Amino acid sequence: MEYNYIKSLHLIFVITWFAGLFYIVRLFVYQIEAFHKPSPEKEILGNQLKIMAKRLWFIISWPSMILSIFFAVWLLYIRPFYISDAWMQVKLGFVVLLIIYHIKCHIIYKQLQQDVVKHSSNFMRLFNEGATIILFAVVFLVILKNAINWIYGVLGIVAFSVLIMLGFRFYKRIREKNNSK
Repeated sequence: MEYNYIKSLHLIFVITWFAGLFYIVRLFVYQIEAFHKPSPEKEILGNQLKIMAKRLWFIISWPSMILSIFFAVWLLYIRPFYISDAWMQVKLGFVVLLIIYHIKCHIIYKQLQQDVVKHSSNFMRLFNEGATIILFAVVFLVILKNAINWIYGVLGIVAFSVLIMLGFRFYKRIREKNNSK
């Protein structure tokens, strides 16, 4: 019974963590685009977006990551035998990648809060897909568990990534066409 409650809390915080990651990078896109606007629009939008990013990052994203990891460790404490399963080891590898992605988002967050723009909005749109790919990988691994099936799932993620890249290029061309009119 305790396991199901802890698992539910873990899942809730994983969902809010991903929601925060998806939205923070979208805010980065808006902040970068606002940075290139003329005054006073640049300052007005920039200040509002900084407030939104700060609240999202420190009220939702960071706490969700910490609580998600806390409940994951608790689950592994309750059922330590999962750590020897291949699917769990691969999942934990993706979790490490997600934590690295989160830290990279934090670095970008700090830069944008100081009006330091090192990436284009197009880069951020593409960067936003990193969390999506990790989400797909983790869901396939947790649901399928079978070694062969999760390999197919991961191969599917690679194919999905290629489709995202193609979609991104197509979207970029449409935006460039619309902006040149």
